[in-house]
Amino acid sequence: MATPWTNWSRTASANPHRVEHPASVDELASVVVGASSVRPRGSGHSFTGIAVAPGVAIDLDAWTGIVDVSGTLVTVRSGTTLHQLNALLDVLGLAMANLGDIDAQTVAGAISTGTHGTGAKLGGLATQVVALELVLADGSLVRCSADERPELFQAARIGLGALGVISTVTLRCVPSFVLHAREFPGRLDAVLEEFDDLTAVEDHVEFHWFPHSDRVIVKRNNRVDEPAAPLSALRRFYEYEVMENGAFGLVCKLAKAVPSTTRTLNRVCGSLLSERDYRDVSHRVFVTPRRVRFVETEYAVPRAALHDVLRELRAAVGGLEHGVIVPVEVRVAQGDDIWLSTAHGRDTAYIAVHQYLGMPYRRYFDAFERIAGAVGGRPHWGKMHGLSAGALRGRYPRFDDFRRVRGEVDPGGKFTNAYLDRVLGD
Repeated sequence: MATPWTNWSRTASANPHRVEHPASVDELASVVVGASSVRPRGSGHSFTGIAVAPGVAIDLDAWTGIVDVSGTLVTVRSGTTLHQLNALLDVLGLAMANLGDIDAQTVAGAISTGTHGTGAKLGGLATQVVALELVLADGSLVRCSADERPELFQAARIGLGALGVISTVTLRCVPSFVLHAREFPGRLDAVLEEFDDLTAVEDHVEFHWFPHSDRVIVKRNNRVDEPAAPLSALRRFYEYEVMENGAFGLVCKLAKAVPSTTRTLNRVCGSLLSERDYRDVSHRVFVTPRRVRFVETEYAVPRAALHDVLRELRAAVGGLEHGVIVPVEVRVAQGDDIWLSTAHGRDTAYIAVHQYLGMPYRRYFDAFERIAGAVGGRPHWGKMHGLSAGALRGRYPRFDDFRRVRGEVDPGGKFTNAYLDRVLGD
């Protein structure tokens, strides 16, 4: 009997029949062929049950590293974490054009769930994919790209692990670059007033709003032709480990233990924000250590709807019976043409709401889901939401095309689980 598995946020668990750790394509294919039900499970950073394996679980921790480099095209094994990939690319003088703020995910897991960073002229991680190799339900290894099996490619770039097990990913990288990071406190209304202008001229912009106040922390990251001037090791340790993880973790524990303090603590946290200004290699700016555990839902809404959604969310927070301790995160992305991309066909704003693990969140998340749903919001595939296939079909123009391709490559449903049955249909 395999060891029980739980994801990072403890919102999903599984008791697979066994766990396999293939170290070659042949071993991977053998596992797939020999199982009636199989799921790749990545590193467990999805908040949904997408990685739950009802039968055989595949852990790709023995299938890592870079396979090939051709100019800026880099082919990497699917079990490689983003943390590992960033380090390997750095040695090669290359980098990902855009990243999110967590690097614990595997490459395959990150692209399959639609992981993204922020940038009005940039897309999510899947837009950087130029080719994939997958092991299909019959054990065959297939390659897909814009020119080879293009429909499978359009489906598999954000494939939810529903089409097969990704073996390798070929990424279009860029020469390594330095980001000038400027982080400073502001007021929500003022930031919203200039947000469209900011996103038009800055490479990467996001802000974090403390929902029981009007306080925000704004992050502006721009590419510069200047040498790195990073935070000192001591300051980096103090800022990220002592304050953002240690001290904030204690604040969250206090809010959980004494719920009546939550709103006040959230306002205090928002008032204690300080400025940071430094330059560093891109992945060290994009990525932030996250050791305080939380639950999260995130919706992608049309850029034009951002202000209305935040206004309604602000009112909804004021009416909650419980407080919210973790800030709301707002990011942006350019529209793309990937079938199940949350930014498919439209420039997008991402709004992520969180709550500290163990604190009440359901009314908060449900209220946000109703607000985002009213403007056609699409939930992040790896974060908590209540939608099923019937609702999702109306929000994705190519939803039935994805289901058709899925039926062609996995007619027996070998790669399904309860979450996929809900969001894609049986």
